[in-house]
Parts: sequence; C-alpha cells; structure tokens
Amino acid sequence: MTDLLHTIPDFPTKLYTHLIPSLEKNLVTTTDLLTLEPLEVARRAQLPLLDVKRLTKHVLASLQSQLGLPNAKEALRNYEDHQPADQQVSILRQSGSAIAERWSAISTVDPNLDAILSGGIATGYITEVTGESGAGKTQFLLSLLLTAQLPPAHGGLSRPTVYISTEHPLPTTRLSQILRTHPKLSALPPEQKPSLSRIFSIQTPDLESQDHILTYQVPVLLARHKVGLIILDSITANYRAERSSTSTSGAALGLRSSQLIKLGHHLRTLAREHNCAIVASNQVADRFSPLSPPPPPQRHLIGSSPPPSSTSSPSSAASQGMMPSLDAALIPPPAPNPPPTHSYPHQPPLSSSPYPPLTLDHQQNFFTGWSSGPLPSSSSSSSTRPSQQVNQNLKTPALGLVWTNQLACRIALIKEHALSLPAVETEGGGEESGGENTSKLWRRYMKVVFAAWGPSTGVMDKGTEFEIWGGGMRSVVGKG
Repeated sequence: MTDLLHTIPDFPTKLYTHLIPSLEKNLVTTTDLLTLEPLEVARRAQLPLLDVKRLTKHVLASLQSQLGLPNAKEALRNYEDHQPADQQVSILRQSGSAIAERWSAISTVDPNLDAILSGGIATGYITEVTGESGAGKTQFLLSLLLTAQLPPAHGGLSRPTVYISTEHPLPTTRLSQILRTHPKLSALPPEQKPSLSRIFSIQTPDLESQDHILTYQVPVLLARHKVGLIILDSITANYRAERSSTSTSGAALGLRSSQLIKLGHHLRTLAREHNCAIVASNQVADRFSPLSPPPPPQRHLIGSSPPPSSTSSPSSAASQGMMPSLDAALIPPPAPNPPPTHSYPHQPPLSSSPYPPLTLDHQQNFFTGWSSGPLPSSSSSSSTRPSQQVNQNLKTPALGLVWTNQLACRIALIKEHALSLPAVETEGGGEESGGENTSKLWRRYMKVVFAAWGPSTGVMDKGTEFEIWGGGMRSVVGKG
C-alpha cells in the first residue's frame, strides 16, 4: 500500500493504521485492492474481511470523487467518520418506526393474493417462487415486472425492473397481453401505466456469465437506474447444467454449496443496500413418501432380557451346546414375559410424522412447501388410508438446504389435477372428454412456506387458489 498516497494524496490513512502495515508486508498494492476479491485480499494479508471491504469501498469512493462522478462526494462522506464501527452497525440500531417507514412491497393487484403474501413482495429481501412446470411461476414473475412500475398509491414502487433469464428470452408478447387485458393496468393514465421500455432484459446462458453479470453489471444497473425489482428465472437451470457436465463427487457438491452461499450473500447485500426486491424462480424434484412408517427403535429396560433372536439357525445353536433334546421339544414353550410397566404416564408422540422430529425427512415438511402429512399406523389396513391422497404429489425445491438458508421468503405454487371432465360419446363409438374450458383440468394454489415479514400458510393447508388468464394471475373465490 505504499502507492496509496501517490494515487490519492489526501486519503485519510489514519483511519486504517491497523490495516496498512499488514497490507504492505504482504505486498498488496492499490491495484490489487481494487481488482481482487476482498476475501482473497483478507486471506493474503490475514485481516478481517469487513475491514478490508470498508477500505476498498473508501478507496473506490475517493477515486470516483476525484473523477467527478455523480453522487461520489455523498458516498465519500459516509467514510469520513472516525468511528467506522458505528457506521457498520447503524442499520441494526434503527428504531421500529424507521424500519417500518423504509419497508415497502410490490402488490400483485389482487387483494386475496396480497393478503396471503402479507401485503405483497417486500423489498430488501430475497424471495423464491418454486413449483413444478406449468404451475404459473413465470406468469407470476411477469405480473410483478409490471406492477413494480406502478405508483406507490397503486401498490408499486415507481421504479424500473430487471429480468434475468437463464432458459428463455423475455416474453414481450405475453407482457403486452397482460397490459391490454388486465382492467386495472389498462385503465391507468399513460404517465402511470407500466411500460416494456422500463424492463431491462438480460440473458445468461451459463453459470460463468451469470456470476459475472450479477457481480459486476447488476450493481451498476441498480445505482444508475434505481431498479426496484430483480427477477432471476430461473436460479436452478445453470447449476443443474453445470452439475450434469461435471463430477457429482463430494468435492463438486461442496464447491456448489460454497457458490450458493456466496451468491446468496451477494444478492442479500444488493437487496439491502438498494432497497429492492429480488425474486428467483426455482424448479422442483419429486420426493417419495414411505408406504408405511419405519419401525421404532428397540428399547429395553435395565435388568430385562432382550427378546430372543429369530435369525438363529439350528447349526449355530448346536455349536453353542443349546440343541434341545427330543423330550424337551415335546414340552410346550413358556409363555412370553409380559411387557414391563412404567411408573410415568404415557407420552403422546410429538408429531404424526413417521420420522423422528430432528431428522431432515421430518423438518422438510416445514420449509419445502409440500408436506407428507400424517401417515396411518402400520396396523391399519391398506384399504383405509385417508392420508395417502396427500402423499402422492410430493415435491422438493432444487438446490437443497444450502440455498434455502439464503432466502427470506419461499412461495410454493402447487398444481393439482381437478375433477375429470365428463366423457361424451363420439360418432366412432369412442369417448372424449367434454367441457367448456379444458384449462380447468388443473387447479393451482399459492402457499407461503415461510416469510420474514408475515405469517406462513399452514403445513397441511393448500393456500389460496388462483388461475391464469389473459391479464396474468387472479385468485379464485367460492370454490371448494
């Protein structure tokens, strides 16, 4: 860092006297500080990561101020305080009223869907929309691209949006249809109506370009245009393609986990610093439920003999001198010992789940969005299993528990078969399904699995039913 004062003569080095000697000892230059990752610099100089990040931002702000860039002087004032620790934790010391005033959300322009979302998609957080193919994930995201541009009085942010696609380009035809068809959007005056020109579209064909765009291009876009919503559709595609082309060993899975943690930290930082909403769609995989609960573990009281093993063979018994004689074989076996009695009252099970409460198989019912439900006991017959209907369509969001820990909200869109349409006879003697609208073959539900700003839907509750139409998405009321 000997070249720091040559580059920025008026830089306040007194604020970083605890960092500069170690940086000079490890030959870290100003160019290294600006071009390398802060984590790499911190490891190289054996310094705290937060202190290195603050020094890097301060140097960058000083250079931008010398170049006369807009808002550079205002950003530089944030680093001129002689108590940097207070600056870093100032956001944690805000009062409840200050946080409430800063909080804002993007409405779905549907009161029933806004009610289940506790007001809409909140800014400053990462929200995931998960569901199987055809559940309505992209339709929901396209609606958010338009409603985020609405004035705050109509449930929007009055800010442009960004659509980052990993699978298909931005469907502008569908966006134009939503604008024409939705009654609330089409009735707005021209100066308040959303526009496709305020949507920035980016396509990332592989994981390398995705990381580069999110790390370098998106922060610049947020600062210049004050973007209020970033959509990633989908977050899973590039990771699945990368995994299918590489090894599935433990080292490869560990590398992917570290990449997801780094991505989650970066997205949370963008959402918090720019007060924007980040919504990512996620794919799902099938999950199979057990046909019967696993057997409980064998427990024996102290002093009681364990039950005899049923797998012992006559040869093993003879080798131990335990082969019974012919007279002994005619004697009826003694009655089994009665089960031991307990002095404490019977404790009911903690849950009706067939798995122990601390296992992942049990816990995933609360964070995936698809619950296996209470399974019947093993003594019940196969003809009377009321909960089997609940356990047939189980899904698990992709990217595992590591990605789940990066989220503040998970919304599950569940698609189920509706009642079959009545069959009508044709002239050829065959049958075909009848009905006025074949799209009614599917019923879709929106469910909040967990959220940082509102309550979640019940584990066994399907959520709010909705349908997809020309104007986007709308709730369905009055159907059982």
